[in-house]
Amino acid sequence: MATIVEKSRSRQRINIGKGILYLVATIFALLWLAPPWITIMTAAKSSSDFINNAFWLLPREFNLFHNIAQAWNGAGLGQGFINSLIYGVVGAAIAVFIAAMASYGLIVLKVPGAYLWFLVIYSGTLFPLQIYIAPLYQTYNALGLYDTQIGMLIFYVSICIPFATLVMRGFFSTIPEEIAAAARVDGSSEIGVFWHMYIPLSLSAFLVVFLLQFTWIWNDLLFGLVLSNSDDVRPVMTSLSSLTGVYSGTSFTIVLAGALIASAPTLVLFLGLQKYFLQGLTLSVKK
Repeated sequence: MATIVEKSRSRQRINIGKGILYLVATIFALLWLAPPWITIMTAAKSSSDFINNAFWLLPREFNLFHNIAQAWNGAGLGQGFINSLIYGVVGAAIAVFIAAMASYGLIVLKVPGAYLWFLVIYSGTLFPLQIYIAPLYQTYNALGLYDTQIGMLIFYVSICIPFATLVMRGFFSTIPEEIAAAARVDGSSEIGVFWHMYIPLSLSAFLVVFLLQFTWIWNDLLFGLVLSNSDDVRPVMTSLSSLTGVYSGTSFTIVLAGALIASAPTLVLFLGLQKYFLQGLTLSVKK
């Protein structure tokens, strides 16, 4: 009888513990969902509804798509979105591919002074980015690259290469050297080994680094403000920041609708590449 009572009490303690755990998890989930909920509710309201009613309440009139259209067209956010999409996709892809080639040379080809070359490449991330502003601005003005899409693209590719090289070099070092040796015995060139062996094996790592670098480029505000001036060149975060200026006159509901637009691509990419992202975090080849 005593054993039955003890088991019953043990089950009760376990159930109480689970209940507390679920309660805490629910509280944290609600806290995590509160900011997106408030943002969406505010972006869906009209200006008068936002001013006269509590910000967390449902809108009296659903204006979300109207506010998104206003932010996209009237506020000039649409061109910035397209610009950042170009910078993010093209810039991140080129940077990761160059980093992969550099890593192949450092790890597989074992070029003389490979570690020193790696330190030179990676040194681009060791200094605060703010120190590049003045010389970069002067150089871009002298070369005619200021306020041009090609100038922005060159900068984003260059700034993303060091970190991408760090990650790809670490991944390539986990690939057995016998794979390259066997391919060479079969008559494959170094380009063939790189393209047909190392690139397929490193697809997960490639996509993870691409995603991280795309996110960095997409969220960049500082260099978008420094290196661009016109709507045809500005990235999306710079365009979004112009909506919040003192003299912009843009409704706060439209600003938050623009923020929803600006946050959509990175969210879609993270969800779409989730499988590769989880695989790439291991940074090693599956045995």
